[in-house]
Amino acid sequence: MKKVKTAFVVLAAGLGTRMKSNLPKVLHPVAGRPMIGYILDRLKKFESQQTLVIVPPDVPNIVDYVTPMKTVEQTAPLGTGHALLAARDNLKDFDGDVLVVFGDTPLLTKKTIESLLTARRQRIDPAVVVLGFRPSNPGEYGRLVLDSEGELEKVVEFSEASDAQKEIKLCNAGIMAFDGKRLVSLLDALNNDNSKEEYFLTDIVGIARQKRWICSYVKTENPKEVMGINTLRELAEVEAEMQHRLRMKAMDDGVSLIDPDTVWFSYDTKIGKNVTIGQNVVFGFGVTIGDNVEIKAFSHLEGAVIADRAIIGPFARLRPGTVIGKEVRVGNFVEIKAARLEAGVKASHLSYIGDSRVGAGTNIGAGVVTCNYDGFNKHVTEIGADVFIGTNTALIAPVKIGKGAFIGAGSVITKDVVENSLAVSRAPQKENAGWALKYRMRKSEKTKKTQKKA
Repeated sequence: MKKVKTAFVVLAAGLGTRMKSNLPKVLHPVAGRPMIGYILDRLKKFESQQTLVIVPPDVPNIVDYVTPMKTVEQTAPLGTGHALLAARDNLKDFDGDVLVVFGDTPLLTKKTIESLLTARRQRIDPAVVVLGFRPSNPGEYGRLVLDSEGELEKVVEFSEASDAQKEIKLCNAGIMAFDGKRLVSLLDALNNDNSKEEYFLTDIVGIARQKRWICSYVKTENPKEVMGINTLRELAEVEAEMQHRLRMKAMDDGVSLIDPDTVWFSYDTKIGKNVTIGQNVVFGFGVTIGDNVEIKAFSHLEGAVIADRAIIGPFARLRPGTVIGKEVRVGNFVEIKAARLEAGVKASHLSYIGDSRVGAGTNIGAGVVTCNYDGFNKHVTEIGADVFIGTNTALIAPVKIGKGAFIGAGSVITKDVVENSLAVSRAPQKENAGWALKYRMRKSEKTKKTQKKA
């Protein structure tokens, strides 16, 4: 591609009132990431002289998220043209290409952005290039009107379109590339003389044609990539498409998904080679999985690092701060939080391991709980290598279990245990011979007397 200076403008001033949420629209997550994050990430793959994000007034959390990108306020919600006008002074001396995208289109691809910039840099030197698409249901999208030679003549908003124009199937995605040298004059000619009294960015095409400047379009073959988000229903549709993409990429990279449609990824999930993932597994933010790992059905992982040849689940929950060593076995209904399990540890079922360090080769029995919270603070449990923790043991943190120690089942451990010792803490077993028979006879006699009285 020819080297040309480029500026990006991201329109992110919509508050998304139809989403009925206090969270600004562009900060709603898709696969665990604010939707505007995808657009900003795509744009970082291109060399640019500046990136401007158009934001609404008094919404600091958008500004905080997009930093260090420069932000410009759109003082009032008067349309997409008005939003770009907010950036006018920042662009007035820019003589490269200006690409305008939306913060609520997280599915837009690098390839499509490249196609817009390439079209802008054609020999015909178009003043404006518009991204078009052909949805199965054109609905209320704006329409691209072509002239007799197939060049873009104008873009008509649905509210302003005639019946004949509404029959056009080629629709406006709203994403545009401009010749920066001519953009300011086009912006200055915008007006709000329409039924909505808004400044339509799409009017720029008609203005450019009046100046006898060429306008053109490119078309995406995948209408889903320009899906905007204005409602929670549309957010769910985009989430479904993003999950489809993540699943396909995982399988293309060699990950075996037993039932792909039931696995949910975070945008940043990292998976090694020869990994098998069972049904109904959910990955939250910050999961990294090594090679030859198996994640069994109905497991939930977030903020966890899993080394090679580990087996997780079914029904396991790994919470943030979990580090799983090589060949560790975490079984059903085991929850782990802020804990490091060294190589070969086994925690096969029904246990909670929190704020802990567990040495290599240790066995955690069923029903073991590290009691890490005293009502005010969290405390650490340290378990050495090759330790055996018996069933239904409570380890009251802070406590240290020495290397090679055995903890008897049903114990409540409140003091440190030295290496290679046996620790048992439970009430002594008592037995009263014949008590059960006498008890049943007494209860039976009492029941008979009650029935006679009745």
